[in-house]
Amino acid sequence: MMDFRNPLPLGLNRKNWPLFALGLLAVLAVLLPFDRMASDAATAWPEPFAGFFDAITNLGLSDWILIPSLVFCLVSAVLALLMRQERAKTLWRRMSGIWGFVFFGVGAPGLTVNIVKRLIGRGRPVVFDGNGTLAFHSVVNDWQFQSFPSGHSTTIFAFAFVVGFLWPRAFWPAMALAVLVGISRVAVGMHYPTDVVAGAVLGTMGAYLVRYVFARRGWVFTIAPDGAIVRTAAGRQPAA
Repeated sequence: MMDFRNPLPLGLNRKNWPLFALGLLAVLAVLLPFDRMASDAATAWPEPFAGFFDAITNLGLSDWILIPSLVFCLVSAVLALLMRQERAKTLWRRMSGIWGFVFFGVGAPGLTVNIVKRLIGRGRPVVFDGNGTLAFHSVVNDWQFQSFPSGHSTTIFAFAFVVGFLWPRAFWPAMALAVLVGISRVAVGMHYPTDVVAGAVLGTMGAYLVRYVFARRGWVFTIAPDGAIVRTAAGRQPAA
């Protein structure tokens, strides 16, 4: 069961975040020796698995989320300005806020991961033969050295939690899709498992932090007296 009212996931807070960070590093360290083995095994999957993962992997691209959400946000904002009745204005403002949250909830983690992966510059599986699993061309690099964290995984996990925050009942289908897209990044040979894990964490944390920023300003969400984050007047957000 997920309680989306919590400001941060998994009991994370300002006091225990160093332990969380160390735990994540430990998980990545444990997985690292198996990166190449897992990558080879996943890319060798036969049909129909290979075809399925190849078909869904681009659902981790941000364009299909960011472009429609930005358009809907702007159109709703314009309609709010054009409406004469206050009730209609309020409705369209809420719609604009919701779509704005989708845009920033996915876009902010996506922008962050694109900066981070360029700074780190880890080589992708396609350059393993000449470089190994721990080859780095930091800052100045091309797509072949932008493996860690996975951008697709960041995007799709951020999207899953954005969906959960707005429509809790849709969270688990969205999360199932996120997991499949994450697996697909290994299956199509573009990432190692550690890249996907790091991307999933970054996407999740990014979505939570964007929601917190919105709640602090009373946009779409609000912070309750007990510290829980709930939907604003458009409707209280129940736990999933």
